[in-house]
Amino acid sequence: MKIDNINTFDIFNGLNNKEIELFLKKIKNKSYSKNTIIIKEGDVGGSILFLLLGKINITKSLTLSTDKNNKHDNSEKEFIRCKASDKIIIGEISLFSQDNIRTATMKALSECEIGYLDNKDFFKICDNNAEVGYKVLKNLVEIVTKKLINTNHQVLKLTTAFSLIMES
Repeated sequence: MKIDNINTFDIFNGLNNKEIELFLKKIKNKSYSKNTIIIKEGDVGGSILFLLLGKINITKSLTLSTDKNNKHDNSEKEFIRCKASDKIIIGEISLFSQDNIRTATMKALSECEIGYLDNKDFFKICDNNAEVGYKVLKNLVEIVTKKLINTNHQVLKLTTAFSLIMES
């Protein structure tokens, strides 16, 4: 992979090419064919994913599972569709959750190329390079905050719709 493929992702804002190279050396690529599930909600994850080529959709379960094995809940809602030019990362929540559980399902809508950065490699780079780690974690906080604000808006819309239905 070349630096031009990765340096425009928001997680690397403010980093120079030499600093980005630290991460680039650890990113492994994997290809997926159309309609392949790339990650599944509820699975254990241990990496950040970079959408390098192709289109994906991201879905989340609409209901809380009442089945202890999570086997029968298949009611999902598509939250976003993304293409490589959107320069999104996926899986950043798994960096900070104790159980590393994936919070959404990601499916290839076309041939896709995904870059994987293992959580252990990510934190090792940050630990060994404090200034780089600070910049990347600051960027990551901004990314997670944006996603949290969007999620809050989605919850507000769903709650409003539910209350209007209940009033009818």
